[in-house]
Amino acid sequence: MADIKVFISSVQKEFASERRLLYDYIRTDSLLGRFFVPFIFEDMPASEVSAQKAYLTQAAECHIYLGILGTQYGYEDEEGISPTEREYDTATAHHAHRLIYTLRTDTPRNPKEQALIGKVEQEVVRRGFATYDELRTAVYNSLVDYLVRKEIIRRVPFDAAAHSVATYDDIDPEKVRTFVNRAKKKRNFPLNFEDGIEKIFSAIHVLTDDGRLTNSALLLFAKDPQRFFRTSEVRCAQFYGTKVEKPIRNYQVFTGSLFEMIDKAVGFVMSRIDAHVGKRDLSPDAPVEYELPESAVAEAIANAVAHRDYTSNASVQVMLFRDRLEIWNPGRLPDGFTIQKLHEVHRSEPTNPVLAHPLFMAGYIEHLGTGTTDMIADCEALGLRTPEFIQADDFRTIIYRQEKVTEQPQKVSNPAEKVTEQGQKVTEQGQKVIEQEQKSNQAEQESNQVRLTAKQRKVLEFCDVMPRTAQEILEMEGVKYQTRTLQQYVTKLVLAGLLRPTTTHKNDSNRRYITAHPSTDR
Repeated sequence: MADIKVFISSVQKEFASERRLLYDYIRTDSLLGRFFVPFIFEDMPASEVSAQKAYLTQAAECHIYLGILGTQYGYEDEEGISPTEREYDTATAHHAHRLIYTLRTDTPRNPKEQALIGKVEQEVVRRGFATYDELRTAVYNSLVDYLVRKEIIRRVPFDAAAHSVATYDDIDPEKVRTFVNRAKKKRNFPLNFEDGIEKIFSAIHVLTDDGRLTNSALLLFAKDPQRFFRTSEVRCAQFYGTKVEKPIRNYQVFTGSLFEMIDKAVGFVMSRIDAHVGKRDLSPDAPVEYELPESAVAEAIANAVAHRDYTSNASVQVMLFRDRLEIWNPGRLPDGFTIQKLHEVHRSEPTNPVLAHPLFMAGYIEHLGTGTTDMIADCEALGLRTPEFIQADDFRTIIYRQEKVTEQPQKVSNPAEKVTEQGQKVTEQGQKVIEQEQKSNQAEQESNQVRLTAKQRKVLEFCDVMPRTAQEILEMEGVKYQTRTLQQYVTKLVLAGLLRPTTTHKNDSNRRYITAHPSTDR
């Protein structure tokens, strides 16, 4: 095939060394050198053609524009535009594939350079770097990814690759059984556990063509997935304020299969946000209203686990602040995707397609590209701010919590002196209403209090580790699934606010319960 021209663009003075090193690296690398021909202006021979016309001609003819942006804007022509920006605009106009790398630095940027970075961010996904080694690695990954996407070379992705040492002895049959039962209910999965693990794995495409276990099979069904993939974990933290700072109110690292980690992380969040549990006599399905939609929380966490880069040494992070929930994952949007596309129905293009399919079958993610739009709709339906998506060195989802009305700075002892939202004082009649309400609330709290037995405390400890179904709770207690035992070990704890369902869906056999850790400082 024809050589693929790579135009290296930057302020020459600021990145003189990096430009030369990248040029030599691309030319001499055993893989990249076979396909790519790099270009830097410094190596152009003398010519009667003007310098601007010469470099813009090369930018127009390139297949790939490789831009390096730092702190300096560079020389400005009579219109106040730098060569770097001219080159970028020319490559864009000629539909070149654009790769942008931005220097991470504390040094203030030239205002025009900052504006150029902002302009680029609106059009393409950029990568950050602090050292040449980071830049070289990022460029290598991007160029190899270009070859794969153009089907110039074929490379088996991580999730589809066979693991070199794993065997069926490393697979947990109970995890497979649980998956089959859930997939039957969610997506009408046609196989039974009795059909055998190999047949089930073949049906969900987690085996290679020659029948070996893929990395996906281990992440989903291994007895100890972290034995094979140490950083396959979800780190959850709850902070007192709006910043990442100590002391940390609660911090847990969840491991296990991907299904288990998603369930645990969702439970961590749902057990620590504001919730109102109503009354429903003699039923574990007590109505519950959360300040954040459980569907949006689950979608954000499942997406982070499903679409992360499993070759990275970083982990998925779930951070609950006073005013928001943030989920970070070491991954990036596919080339050609923009943040704006996430706000509308878009094509489904999972980073790990082999891994994503079983998660879809089990009902954790969708295949239609509607997950992010559903998340936005669910939050807005509760009157919350629209969630945000940010592509930086990692991918971030931000779900905003309900804004609280600021309390009056001075406390008053007489309820009649409290000021309403309209600034009017409560009348004596209003005071009586308040007193009656306080008595009613106190009576309700007293009625909800439970004198815990040893077995009920054991339930709370059991559900503090991860969300559990009612069936699992009763099996742990060694009692039969009956109305009486359900009331004793689930219903009473839910109505007392000590146990929370992690979903508001009624009559869901997979409904799980987590020990409540209500927020008291908001």
